[in-house]
Amino acid sequence: MRKLLVAAIATFAFAAPIYTQAYAQAPEGARPPMMRFDGTFLNVSADAKANVAPDMATINAGVVTDGATAEAAMAANATKMNAVMAALKRAGIADKDIQTSSINLNPQYQYNNNEPPKLTGYQAQNTVTVKVRNLKNIGKAIDAVVSQGSNQINGISFGVDDPDPALDQARKDAMKKARARAELYAQAAGLKVNRIVSISENSYTPPPYPIPMMAREAFAAKDATPVAPGQVDLSITVNVTYELR
Repeated sequence: MRKLLVAAIATFAFAAPIYTQAYAQAPEGARPPMMRFDGTFLNVSADAKANVAPDMATINAGVVTDGATAEAAMAANATKMNAVMAALKRAGIADKDIQTSSINLNPQYQYNNNEPPKLTGYQAQNTVTVKVRNLKNIGKAIDAVVSQGSNQINGISFGVDDPDPALDQARKDAMKKARARAELYAQAAGLKVNRIVSISENSYTPPPYPIPMMAREAFAAKDATPVAPGQVDLSITVNVTYELR
């Protein structure tokens, strides 16, 4: 308890003027009065998570082609990419949910000892980001693009189209946790929580995870690529400043 009390006191600040954003941005002569509190301030952070079933997924698929010339590499890539786009639409993906994310063209060299690099050709790459709103179509969409020439699957991520209801509940839970911690610290310091001075928050959504090369090569050989959506963890962290008395 002694160590806990010391840590709590380290987060306290004695009474001082509170400079608001409106005060800092206003020109001199038109600044509102500064807020001033007579208590002691305590900063508390608390987090909460909402585990929800995803209702959409995002995949990143591409086509990589080689050619003796830049024109040949790009032409071969365009042919395969057009077939991939058509396959996505046949799989039920709307035009608005297909977006080109990168186009690259790079020379390819052969390196030998004690010899200058030798140009051997060119490599073209075209990558699209695809949103799948019907999770039952994920495996179908992946199989469709691979069967039409896509030889690069970079990752997949699951999300929620409207995360606000779940996040709002997480916000409430985080605020309850922050209040409970503030009461604990105040009691240990012989004070009471008087009021909230400020609140800020941070939110977090897990990033996409990559699909191993072994899985990519197996796509074309399967009738339907199995994909497990699982759950999405949405987290909120609130930072609350309390006035203690």
